[in-house]
This record gives sequence, C-alpha cells and structure tokens, in this order.
Amino acid sequence: MTKTAFITGITGQDGAYLAKFLLEKGYRVAGLLPRRSTSNLWRLEYLNIADEVEYRDGDVLDLSSLIRAVKAVKPDEVYHLAAQSFVGSSWEQPILTAEVTGMGVLHMLEAIREVDPGIKMYQASSSELYGLIQEPMQSEQTPFYPRSPYAVSKLFGYWMTKNYRESFGMFASNGILFNHESPLRGLEFVTRKVTYTVAQIVAGRKKELRLGNIHAKRDWGFAGDYVEAMWLMLQQEKPDDYVIATGTTTTVEEMCKIAFDYVGLNYQDYLVIDPQLFRPAEVDVLLGNPAKAKRELGWMPKTGLQELIHMMVEADLQRVKQA
Repeated sequence: MTKTAFITGITGQDGAYLAKFLLEKGYRVAGLLPRRSTSNLWRLEYLNIADEVEYRDGDVLDLSSLIRAVKAVKPDEVYHLAAQSFVGSSWEQPILTAEVTGMGVLHMLEAIREVDPGIKMYQASSSELYGLIQEPMQSEQTPFYPRSPYAVSKLFGYWMTKNYRESFGMFASNGILFNHESPLRGLEFVTRKVTYTVAQIVAGRKKELRLGNIHAKRDWGFAGDYVEAMWLMLQQEKPDDYVIATGTTTTVEEMCKIAFDYVGLNYQDYLVIDPQLFRPAEVDVLLGNPAKAKRELGWMPKTGLQELIHMMVEADLQRVKQA
C-alpha cells in the first residue's frame, strides 16, 4: 500500500530533497504551502518534481489550518521542517523566530494529536542547540547551551517533541542535524554565499568576498544525504532522537579555500573580513558524533566536504552564466 508523507517547509532545501527522496520510494507526497507574498517553488522545480507534489494551504502559525491539512492529506508520516531557519536573522526577528520555529512545532504536534495520534512525526532539530559546546564532540547526551533566538526556539521544539512522545505515546522523533548544505541552500547561508560569490568573481561581476568569523568550525554534510536519515528515523520500531553529522569539522576559511581552489583562484586575494558580519553571540565549534545513527539506523554520510563544495560551485557557475 502506498504511504503518504506530509512535509512542512517543503519549499526549503531539506523539504525539496526529502520530497524527491520519498517520491522515489513510491510515496504520495503532500506539502504545506503558506500563502505569503510569493509562492516559491524554485527548489522543487530545480529537482523536476514540482508537479509531482500535492500542495495544501496552511501555515504553522495557524493551528486550525494545520488540522484541516492533516485531515485532508491523511498522512502516515509528517516531516516538520518549517522554520525561520537563518540564525543571523533571529536576533533581528526574535519574536517571529520563536513563533514560527518554536510554536510551529507545538501546533504541528497538536494537529496530529487532534486528528490521528498514530501519525509518525519527524521534528527537524538543530546542532545550534549545543551552541556554547559542553563537550568537544556533541552526541545525544551532550547538554544543550543555545546561543541565539533561533537555537532557543529550536530547543523549545525539541523538548515539546520529547514531551508529546512521553506524555501521549506519540511516535515523534528529533533529528539533531548538523550543518548540511547543497546547491539549493539559500544565499544567506555562508557556504552558498561563498560558492555564489566565487562564481560571480569568475564571471567578473564581483571583486571580493565579505565574511565575518572565518575561524568558526562547522560539521558540514550534504543535505541530499541527510534526508535519508530523517526517513530512517520514522521506519524504526520506536521513536528516538538522533545526531546526524559527518563527525569531522572544518573552518569557514578552509571551506573558502576549497571553493576558490576549484576555479584556480587564491582565496586570500578576494577575502575581506567585515566586523559587521560577526554574530552577537558566536558559536565557535560544532562537531557531531553520529555513532548512534550509524549503529541504529545504519546511516552514514556519503558525500565529503570537498565534493559538496565543488558541486555547489559548479551549480553556481552555471547559474551566473545563465543570469
């Protein structure tokens, strides 16, 4: 029998890759589409699946619309990815971030509990929960110390997911995903900002790359690999929480070098440090321990950082050429 998945945040990077992954698994896929000023389907179109997805009007800020959507779709699995997901913007819009990224999770949990508590739910948690790291390598047991309004909002969602699992017996799992990138990443994120600027420099349209803290270290993987882990979590006998990461960490500076090297340029000739781009509270290092996911889910990342950055630069070279 065909399974049905309902994805919030389907127009985002992870939502698009997840929709493609599930469609290839034979799922019927429906996505929540908030009626904002513009309907942004470019990522789904990039993957050639925009016409294969069903869309339901609704918004994570509006519980009644979520209830109606869940009733109409009748999903076996819900993947809750919708969020205000840019950390930098969360200091400028902390209340909106708390409502969308935090309360949105509670609304989704409530909609499922109201319509059918048997629906399985995946909650997109974040490595930003660890913030001011309490251990050199972060696992499911590492204490959290969020350092941004975004991370604090994600922490609320994380604990609500656990609470509904323990209070109501719901199948609700948290995926604590470390940084995962792709050619579908938004331009506001540092990896895509780097690869797109490299492409613009090659085309002669820009002369410099402005960044903040280039010594920050991140555990970067490919979003296309990480969506498989989301799916695997909902195929287990019992719900649980999992760190999804590569287990290696790289500085922003080294990531820049990989991108510039790919096109035969020296990054030091173009990089400008802009103090205005530093965060009010910096997260210096994130390094995930994916041992539990490997052991229990059988999941491992397939794409290395160099391959990922090359893929992103290549995609942006094509975009800039066609612009």
